[in-house]
Amino acid sequence: MSVEKRPKQKCFILEGNIGAGKSTFLKIIKNYLHIQVVPEPHEKWQKVGGEYNLLEKFYHETNRWAYTFQTYAFVTRVVEQEEHAKKNPYSIQLLERSVFSDRYCFAHTAHENGHMNMLEWKLYQEWFSWLVDGYVQKPDGFIYLRAEPEMCYKRLVNRNRAEELGVSLDYIKQLHKKHEKWLVDKEGVADLKDVPVLTLDCNVDFENNKQEQEKHMNDIVAFFATLPGIISQDPQSTVSL
Repeated sequence: MSVEKRPKQKCFILEGNIGAGKSTFLKIIKNYLHIQVVPEPHEKWQKVGGEYNLLEKFYHETNRWAYTFQTYAFVTRVVEQEEHAKKNPYSIQLLERSVFSDRYCFAHTAHENGHMNMLEWKLYQEWFSWLVDGYVQKPDGFIYLRAEPEMCYKRLVNRNRAEELGVSLDYIKQLHKKHEKWLVDKEGVADLKDVPVLTLDCNVDFENNKQEQEKHMNDIVAFFATLPGIISQDPQSTVSL
């Protein structure tokens, strides 16, 4: 099938708490499935203008930088998706996190914790709604890497990223509740209620466990198979193992 004749690419989103294993999972997926993976634009957050680490500022002085970071995270996610879509040889695109987890998990938590004041929160919600309605493709599905907060925190400590040194277990627990609320319970997300969600239990290490990897990949293939227009005979777009 030529690129010109391919149907519009499908967009799926990989969601999960800090430390759930999203980056590792994306690398594993590339070894199994013929789909395009789009990592979070960490480098753009760490080198704004080539010199400013906005991610570090957000974690170390959250009150000052929460609104700024959430704004920039939204923009860079949209840009990153568009840039990758232009050169996607496959029919499926899988994003690491999304503007939706920004809104329903991270920005909401920042506001609840007093790091984003009421004016900033209202501004954020207004331009979020406008931009999502006009410029963001509604996802065809979510893949939720579900792991207990304690496991996520353990992985976070083990990977020892400089920006995350101040992240607490309590914060991880807050984010876990937010992920459960919008991805599992579908609360407060009217526009996304019809978007299917595949929940994968990721409490067991899968980075060095081939059996776990294959189990997750088979679950993803089965998930895709339930959706219209996913499985194809095109060798560049098939998602069968």
